Amino acid sequence: MPKSNSTTTRELKLRITLVQPPRGVDFALQQGHGSKWQPIQIQRSNGNDLHFDFTIEVRVKSNSVTFAGPLVQGPSDDRFLYIGIGAFAGQSGPWNRRLKIPLSSVTPQMIGSGGVLEATIPGTAKDGTPSCAYAWRKSVGPDWNWKVRT
Repeated sequence: MPKSNSTTTRELKLRITLVQPPRGVDFALQQGHGSKWQPIQIQRSNGNDLHFDFTIEVRVKSNSVTFAGPLVQGPSDDRFLYIGIGAFAGQSGPWNRRLKIPLSSVTPQMIGSGGVLEATIPGTAKDGTPSCAYAWRKSVGPDWNWKVRT
């Protein structure tokens, strides 16, 4: 029987948890690309964990996965999500950062699980400022990955 070359498209439920980000700082998902983006789900930290729940589009063909939609950033072979911080979340103040969360470790098996995929990210850097870019990955180590919540 020949292998199917069909592509399956579906929505994937995601949750990003920022663990104890600094108080008084705004955080938001970035929707859109280039100069046409906006912050959504804006939340001001009170020092407790922040949660962002949303869906993205995923296309699965054979063993390859492609992520799409207005929240997904980057080239097709290196997709990621942005959490805007301070000015990138619409807040005036000293912070002007984005937190980059890779999608590269999400597998077809995780997608097929039917659960919500959760990324748990340290919200505060070692110096007490908001985590940013990929610097947070140094503190969690190379084994960091999205987890399936059932």
